Amino acid sequence: MPLPKINTPTYELVLPSTGKKIKYRPFLVREEKILIMAMESEDMNQITSAIIQIITDCLITKDVKVESLATFDMEYLFLNIRAKSVGETVEVNVTCPDDGETQVEMSINIDDIKVKKTRGHKNIIKLDSELSMKLAYPSLDQFIENNFEVNQTNTGDVAQSLSMISSCIEAVYTQEESWEAKDCTQKELNEFVEQMNTKQFKQIEKFFTTMPKLSHSIAVKNPKTGVESEVVLEGLAAFFS
Repeated sequence: MPLPKINTPTYELVLPSTGKKIKYRPFLVREEKILIMAMESEDMNQITSAIIQIITDCLITKDVKVESLATFDMEYLFLNIRAKSVGETVEVNVTCPDDGETQVEMSINIDDIKVKKTRGHKNIIKLDSELSMKLAYPSLDQFIENNFEVNQTNTGDVAQSLSMISSCIEAVYTQEESWEAKDCTQKELNEFVEQMNTKQFKQIEKFFTTMPKLSHSIAVKNPKTGVESEVVLEGLAAFFS
């Protein structure tokens, strides 16, 4: 006689970017093993593949394309899947701001961690009196690179910024004409970004710095100095332990 199947609970959440309700399940032991092995490898490709596989496997709502989800949707969804899998709280080490070195272990309720939206954030950038650009949120690959540390030189940072901007262009248009990014080569997109002036480039950067993000404020008291400070944790890596 075969062993019985273990019932797996299902949960529901709302994607911050669209308000769409989706259903998911916790990840199982076999999926947790995939994640642990990927993290131990410190290889970005393995981490990317593991997260794609886990979220895809755990999504019960089937009309969701994991790779096309906004960065903050990915963060929020993955954090909640992990919470339902290993516990409703996450333990984090918080560095006390007053001395910049003392670390305090704190427990955070996953339900208290939300996606925060910055007032005034917009994805339509007016480059000049005629030309405008529509931006999309970063891809899954960029989500991984931005949430797990990567050693880079200053030159590498600049190159990464240019690459991220060009890959997030959705369309460029005037009142009379429009150019879809999908119809352009990567070289054409890179060259378009490189011809921007400093003011235009900073407008683009603002899109990335103000876009919605996983965020939570926590009060931490330094056991050495007695000073209490507020620390803002942002991005998946801050809650990934």
